[in-house]
Amino acid sequence: MKENVVITAAITGSIHTPTMSEYLPVTAEQIAGEAVRAREAGAAVCHLHARDPETGRPVADLDIMREIIARIKSRCDMVICITTGGGLGMTTEQRVAPVDLFKPELASFNAGSINFALFPMLAKYKEWKFDWEKQYLEMTEDLIFPNTFKSMREYCARFNASETKPEFEIYDAGMVNNVATLINMGLVRKPVYIQFVMGVLGGITASCENLLFLVDYAKRLIGDFEFSVCVAGRAQFSICTQSLLIGGNVRVGLEDNLYLEKGRMAKSNAEQVEKIARMARELGIEPATPAQARKILGLKGLDRVNF
Repeated sequence: MKENVVITAAITGSIHTPTMSEYLPVTAEQIAGEAVRAREAGAAVCHLHARDPETGRPVADLDIMREIIARIKSRCDMVICITTGGGLGMTTEQRVAPVDLFKPELASFNAGSINFALFPMLAKYKEWKFDWEKQYLEMTEDLIFPNTFKSMREYCARFNASETKPEFEIYDAGMVNNVATLINMGLVRKPVYIQFVMGVLGGITASCENLLFLVDYAKRLIGDFEFSVCVAGRAQFSICTQSLLIGGNVRVGLEDNLYLEKGRMAKSNAEQVEKIARMARELGIEPATPAQARKILGLKGLDRVNF
C-alpha cells in the first residue's frame, strides 16, 4: 500500500442532471466552493466540468470554466484537472480547447471510443426540472463517445505543447493497449497516469476481479504508471477501498455517485472525500497534500498554468 494517496474530487461532471440531486453544483460559484471544501476534507485534486448556471446543462463555455478555475486558485493550492471529455455531443475541438487556453497541470484524456449509455436512468424519474434532461439521457441509447486514434494523436500534440499531464481515462481493457500504442508511437512519455473508470454502461463493470485484471494488464503492457480508480454508482467506495489496498489512488465525487451510503444522498463532494479519507487512514494511508500529489503524478506546478 502507499504511504500517501491522491484523492480526486469529481465535482459535478456531465452525467447527473439537476433533477437527480438538489446538491449537484451548477453555477461557477457553487462548483468552485465545492472544490475548496473538498480540498479542506482531504482531496488534493479536483476534476472539473462547466455547466449552464441557469439550467445546469453541461456546456463547453470557456468563460464559465475560467471563472471556476480562477475562483479555486484564489482560495487554495489544489491541483485542477480540467475535463476534455466535456459533455455528451460536444465536438473534439470544444473538448480540448481548455487545454490550449488554460494550460492546466492535469486534464482528462479519454483513451478510446465507447458506447456511453445513460438512458437506463430515465426509468427512475417521471418529472424533470428542465426539458433538456430527458432528451439528454434519451440520446445516449444511440450515442458513441468518439475518441479515435486520429483525435488522440492530435490531443497528444496539444497536451505536450501545453505541458499538461494526461490523465488517461480507461473505460475498458482495450484502452490499456491504446495507451501502450501511443507510448510506442513516441506521442506519450512514461510514467503515465491512468484512471480506471468502472461501471459506465458501455464500459467495463465494477468488480474486484476486473480491477485486478486491469492493473495487471497495464503492468504487462505499460509497466511504468501511476493509477487511480473511479466508479460510477453504488460500488464507488468498495472498489475505491480495493484500490487503496493494491497501491492505487482514488476518485470520489458527485460526478460519479450521488450517494454517501445506501439510502442516503451525499450533500456535498466534501462528505464523500471525508469518508474515503477516513477509510484510507484506517488502513494507515494519509491523504496526499497538493504538493505531494504534484510529486507523485509528476506535474509541472501551479506557477506554470495560464489562469
